[in-house]
Amino acid sequence: MSAFKSDEWPEVGELVISTVNEITEYGAYVTLDEYGKDGFLHISEISSGWIRNIRDHVREGEKLVLKVLRVNPEKNQIDLSLRRVTQREKREKIMLWKRSRKAESLLRSASQKLGIPLDELYDKVGGTLEKSFSDIYGGLEAAAREGVEALLKVGVPKDIAETLTEIAKERIKLSVVKVKGTLSLTCIKPDGVLRIKEALLRAKESGLTRGSNVKIYAIAPPKYQIEVTAKDYKEANVILNRVAKTAIETITKLGGYGSFESQSGK
Repeated sequence: MSAFKSDEWPEVGELVISTVNEITEYGAYVTLDEYGKDGFLHISEISSGWIRNIRDHVREGEKLVLKVLRVNPEKNQIDLSLRRVTQREKREKIMLWKRSRKAESLLRSASQKLGIPLDELYDKVGGTLEKSFSDIYGGLEAAAREGVEALLKVGVPKDIAETLTEIAKERIKLSVVKVKGTLSLTCIKPDGVLRIKEALLRAKESGLTRGSNVKIYAIAPPKYQIEVTAKDYKEANVILNRVAKTAIETITKLGGYGSFESQSGK
């Protein structure tokens, strides 16, 4: 159960992670993991087809992604549906839930190290990280990848930012991807070699981005290899194309010419 939503109620239409507690003839009683509240999954909302045995579809202890149909805080009642959840919604919800659990674990470690309650730490940084990044875990990933500046620049207090960054770097395994391409640069001016070096230098500088890395090295003049590592293929390819474009534009202005061929299949 998340410590962050225990006093809240889910909204109608929201997807929730639930654990099956008890199965009856008419449905299943569940606990909403993120809220710590009980809900009911009626047999009619388990499957769109006929159900001979409810236990063929759900079982005690199983975790399900369910959709909230009705909420009545006065009666402490939450009605849920399984059949109205698409496979895509299920995959996305599970992914977000896992990220939320990881974020909570990291914040819990930080709260212990800082000597402040978890709820207080969440109040201080949770909203800021959710607003500035995709979610709290996204902010912690940025800290692991870019360092403490990633948190300081969005307003996280220095002591908290330093602790979160230290823990994130220790416990988050960052994924990186690599893309590459072949750049051809030619300049027949007397000082053509220097002009090519200038074009390559400017190209590399254009690719300097937090969390990424650019390498340019000679294969055999006039061909040069560009390698870019980044957190995902979209960002890596954007940087790769920017580096190549800068190199070609620069050498053209300096009296030479160039071309580029991407070797990235993504």
